[in-house]
Amino acid sequence: MQKVFITGVAGFIGSTVADRLLANGASVVGWDNFSAGQEEFLTGARQHSGFTLHRGDNLDADALTKAMAGCDFVIHLAANADVRFGTEHPGRDLQQNTVATFNVLEAMRANGIKRIAFSSTGSVYGEAPVIPTPEDAPFPIQTSLYGASKVAGENLIEAYCEGFGFEGYIFRFVSILGERYTHGHVFDFYKQLLEHRDHLRVLGDGKQRKSYLYVQDCVDAILHVATQRTAEKAKHRVQIYNLGTAEYCQVTDSIGWICAHLGLNPRLDFTGGERGWIGDNPFIFLETAKIRATGWQPKLTIQQGIVNTLQWLQKNQWVLARR
Repeated sequence: MQKVFITGVAGFIGSTVADRLLANGASVVGWDNFSAGQEEFLTGARQHSGFTLHRGDNLDADALTKAMAGCDFVIHLAANADVRFGTEHPGRDLQQNTVATFNVLEAMRANGIKRIAFSSTGSVYGEAPVIPTPEDAPFPIQTSLYGASKVAGENLIEAYCEGFGFEGYIFRFVSILGERYTHGHVFDFYKQLLEHRDHLRVLGDGKQRKSYLYVQDCVDAILHVATQRTAEKAKHRVQIYNLGTAEYCQVTDSIGWICAHLGLNPRLDFTGGERGWIGDNPFIFLETAKIRATGWQPKLTIQQGIVNTLQWLQKNQWVLARR
């Protein structure tokens, strides 16, 4: 990996990947429209001579193609991750996730770049009948526009890998948390508790079972697989990996860890039902035997990841004002 192009470089995961690559001696070309990314997350990268930043949108195909020139590998992380409100703006997932992925692939083709890593999601499995859910599980009916748009992005990558000789790595994440985290349940609960310490509004019934992964463990997995290039490539041009821990927790477990860390005992106001919103899967737990077989293992438990996230938010409350 010599010169890596990262979409969504100013985001939570993208900036962390950039920092890691630069520390490992790679050159990084970052691409972001800053609709969600934060300038502050690139402070370290900008001090590095191997980093170049381009401000642009994945829907601007010409600018994207020009910015990607000279790169060897693409890590495509930019997306609309606002899963909860997908039905309020259904075109956003299509444009920012699916059409944007097509533009990234076309920019790669124009520049002769053959390798791509893609951030997909465990949401592609919908409400899976098999738990823990393996990579070869059948796809049921999609329950979120976000998940549907990511399935389409995966399919485009697979078709380009077969049709144009690309090499693809698709990573289906559970929810990622950790330093630079700017959206999700820990963020929302902490923000609420700063505003009112005595009560907490919880979407759903609190019994939803979820899996989470610490961001540094996520980055470890992506770079481990992308640099390893195992013999499995000979079987198929695309490799798909679930990323998560070998555990899950209930939403109420997470609330307990957050409140214990903050020394609070708020009243919990549940909104009812087993789902917090349309497309909220009440049980997400991915089988991760495939990625573990490559030698990767997560270092932090879900509880440790949640506490680390909370500690970072406490030290960086400026992110709360940006939402």
